[in-house]
Amino acid sequence: MLRKIVNALVILPLAIIFVVFAVANRQLVTLSFDPFASNDPALGVTLPLFIVIIAAAIFGVIAGGIATWFGQHRWRKAAKLHEAEARHARAQLADLRERMQAASGGDRQVPAIGSASQYGSVGRDKYGATL
Repeated sequence: MLRKIVNALVILPLAIIFVVFAVANRQLVTLSFDPFASNDPALGVTLPLFIVIIAAAIFGVIAGGIATWFGQHRWRKAAKLHEAEARHARAQLADLRERMQAASGGDRQVPAIGSASQYGSVGRDKYGATL
């Protein structure tokens, strides 16, 4: 319920601003893609100004998102590598616990991975990294 109220408080003013912007900037402009004949372009389109501005803003947001995604490639790669290393270490630990259990004859209990120990609890932090 609270989420619907917050959405209404955000979306409604944005919609009003968008409509006011569109009404105030409805004059037609010619968007030319011809660098040689700007007065009579062969490649040109006539659109309302608000469509040109909003399209440019959408293009900028998409281009920025793509640039950010490519810029974070090394961090995603490092996270994938660290997750694989942690998975391998957990598998090794489980194998060592099984060997220790078998060597002690099964009478000695080895604490499980998820239990609290002298090193504190094992889990994940707020970013999902294994502790």
